[in-house]
Amino acid sequence: MQTYLQSTTVRLEEWRIRRTDTEQWMHHRQLPQELRQSVRKYDQYKWVATRGVDEEALLKGLPLDLRRDIKRHLCYDLVRRVPLFDQMDERMLDAICERLKPALCTQGTCLVREGDPVNEMLFIIRGNLDSYTTNGGRTGFFNSCRIGPGDFCGEELLTWALDPRPGVILPSSTRTVKAVSEVESFALVAEDLKFVAAQFRRLHSKQLRHKFRFYSHQWRTWAACFIQAAWRRHKNERVQPSLELWRILWMKLSR
Repeated sequence: MQTYLQSTTVRLEEWRIRRTDTEQWMHHRQLPQELRQSVRKYDQYKWVATRGVDEEALLKGLPLDLRRDIKRHLCYDLVRRVPLFDQMDERMLDAICERLKPALCTQGTCLVREGDPVNEMLFIIRGNLDSYTTNGGRTGFFNSCRIGPGDFCGEELLTWALDPRPGVILPSSTRTVKAVSEVESFALVAEDLKFVAAQFRRLHSKQLRHKFRFYSHQWRTWAACFIQAAWRRHKNERVQPSLELWRILWMKLSR
């Protein structure tokens, strides 16, 4: 217990020194107060969530098999909760878990904007995000949904990862994703997802693609737009004969 308290005290002192350095840097760069407050807020949340422990640095110093077992313990249940991955075999899930990295963000953080390149998929552990789109800025169009624990975003990367052509540019985000609370998640960056997709052909199956589309907010939005457009066409087709009849009747009455 004494050793633990001493270790915590040392990390707390290191965090205070880093915070002082950060304050001096922000003052030197003359950052506005709003940005300074955002930096302080993130720094505080990171300390509360990690207590100053750098998990990735700690894991890198361990043997590969031990590192894999720890990653499995930390991430396996989370990945299994994601409907997209619940039917994958253990080898594929282990490969995904091994490459997941912890990610934190504070309330109000914009993770990605509509039209920006997508460079990672996020799997949410705690917290909530708003995901919304204007369908490329189309007038009068707005669609939004809430993303919470067990959900994921950045699914545009999956189609990109399954493309066998080398050097394909990153896809553009179809939605803006913004944190509405403090969020803890695991991130799978683009190159790691590409590696997993290349190693495991199971990702290329039609069944998995259909399941991905069912749970994807991007595809749900597209499906909703398609249904709305089809319904409008159907209504217009029904209304058009009536309008034509009224036009003929009006012409006869006007003679």
